[in-house]
Amino acid sequence: MTAPADTILTDAEVHTLGDSDETYGAIAIRDGRVVRLADSYEIEFLEGAETEVIDCDGKVVLPGFVDAHTHLEMVGRHLVHADLRDVSSPEAAVDRLHERASETDGPVLGYGYDESTWDESRYLTTADLNPVTDDRPVVAFREDMHTASVNGAALTEYRSAMPDEDVQTEGGEPTGVLVEEAVGALFSAFDPGVEGTEDLLRAAQEHANALGVTGIHDMCRRSHKPRVFRDLDARDELTLRVRLNYWENHTDAVVETGLRSGYGSPMVQTGAIKTFTDGSFGGRTAKLREPYSDDESTDGQWVVDPEELEGMVAAAVEADLQFTAHAIGDAAVAETLDVLAAHDSDRLRHRIEHAELLTDDLVERFAETGVVASVQPNFLKWARDGGLYESRLGARRSEVMPFRELLDAGVPLAFGSDCMPLDPLFGIGQAVTAPEPSQRLTVTEALRAYTYGGAYAAGREAELGTLDVGKRADIVVLDESPWEAAGDAVTDIGVTRTLVDGDTVYEA
Repeated sequence: MTAPADTILTDAEVHTLGDSDETYGAIAIRDGRVVRLADSYEIEFLEGAETEVIDCDGKVVLPGFVDAHTHLEMVGRHLVHADLRDVSSPEAAVDRLHERASETDGPVLGYGYDESTWDESRYLTTADLNPVTDDRPVVAFREDMHTASVNGAALTEYRSAMPDEDVQTEGGEPTGVLVEEAVGALFSAFDPGVEGTEDLLRAAQEHANALGVTGIHDMCRRSHKPRVFRDLDARDELTLRVRLNYWENHTDAVVETGLRSGYGSPMVQTGAIKTFTDGSFGGRTAKLREPYSDDESTDGQWVVDPEELEGMVAAAVEADLQFTAHAIGDAAVAETLDVLAAHDSDRLRHRIEHAELLTDDLVERFAETGVVASVQPNFLKWARDGGLYESRLGARRSEVMPFRELLDAGVPLAFGSDCMPLDPLFGIGQAVTAPEPSQRLTVTEALRAYTYGGAYAAGREAELGTLDVGKRADIVVLDESPWEAAGDAVTDIGVTRTLVDGDTVYEA
């Protein structure tokens, strides 16, 4: 006799998102795994006295979203500190920071400003931030986290920990605008500790589940996240599957503790060793083959040059660890692909994070090497007319994020958010309405990049990423069909339920 299911989702439009994307009316779950996909009437025999039956009322059921590149504590910071993501001007950002200053007697921190959306498109400076308060540090982090703005008190307190070349000056005096390693010094200075990190992660986890996210690949640098994620897992309080990508300067510690890519529990696993190679377009520090259109004096900068990168990758591969490198500009992507190709490993599935500016030869090189393109479709918001990429790259913005070319070339595509914002449906909406029509993905292709793509990048496609019998029941229920939504209306679709291992972790 067949054992009854623990949970049945019925009267649904279940999309497996497998190669042929079969559609069913119901799905049955037992012990955290899918045990049957069928029409609703065919699955009734699995219903027992204690089976939870969820009537989906015709709603769309999909595999849970896997965010292949995020910083979950940063999502928590947006929720706890001053949220600058939606401010429309320097003055509005300062007002938001004033509000935060009235709420705390400590440092005043704000996260997520994006000057490229303002009529007065400029970074915040010391002159802007000094009026917020002059006796406590005030820091406004730009959305890309490669640039930050500080007041005079913050400069005085933390300047000694910042490389001179990453502190911008005018007439020999600091402007209050910081990039790259100078920003890193601030993250170290405002370490929230273990308890504070847990508070941030709990808030962010709840937010992620509400957006249908069931798994993340978290980039861990100068953070207590690895410990906190494992503590939450041990207490059965983790409702996201977490893949920990450790920073390169932790390689020795990772090796000494016996960790390898894929090691861990079903909820928390070791991922890749990660590093930067270049910076960002916002800070004009992404490394380009040609100078920036709006500043011909620079073509960006190396954070880690190719020779140094070679040593990092070799050390990781020798220890049987996947490697992933942040590379945004075309020069950085080219050099990174060359290094990763010299350390090819089908099992380890090396990755490049972001890979934004890609010429045809780089798309071909991706396909030849099999390197995973871990990309952020939400960044296409900056590729539209009048956006950041137009000002920084001019005509070359047409070469930014060619998702269609990558997919058609057979490049493994994994979508993530980099928490700008953490919202898979926003990213999917951007991918299906890309400003370059020839690079648009279909709804199915974009959804697979946000489900199967992340599972493949983690080597877990046998158990995650599609809805098949035997796979883990990580599921999101949408209140509308993304296939029927018009263009970027996909972004407005609501999540009504999220399940991890068949257990509901969010219900609208």
